Amino acid sequence: MKCPYCGCEESKVTDSRPVEENDSIRRRRECIECGRRFTTYETIESMPFLVIKKNGSRQIFDKNKLIDKMLRACEKRPVGLASLQKIADAVEQRMQNSANREVTTTEIGDMVLAHLRDLDEVAYVRFASVYREFDSVESFMTELKTLKKKPGRPAKTK
Repeated sequence: MKCPYCGCEESKVTDSRPVEENDSIRRRRECIECGRRFTTYETIESMPFLVIKKNGSRQIFDKNKLIDKMLRACEKRPVGLASLQKIADAVEQRMQNSANREVTTTEIGDMVLAHLRDLDEVAYVRFASVYREFDSVESFMTELKTLKKKPGRPAKTK
């Protein structure tokens, strides 16, 4: 680490501790040349995920954007923000566990739908209508029939 005062490239670490707000380490250093002390922060450098959009363009994955899309699907539904953040975290974790650094919007949509199906059926249908791009009433009805046939899920009646 280069000393900010004299430019010497030799320093020793006098104190090291984790920073609570994020995944980094605070290091207190002392320059071997001038003896002055300075602080550095060490963080893990992560490679961003690229999302391949339906038109072929690529964007960096934004978890907040995903949460925003789910919030729209859950509007006026009894679904808390914490549940949506858990889904976004699960999707991001699954992407991190994958060796592939590029993922399509369809793959992300399918991961979200798998979680929304168990969380709220109306939010599931709303989200699916955008991500699956239903082009007819028949395709929409097919999705609804698939949702109703899901094993282990009793039909809700009012």
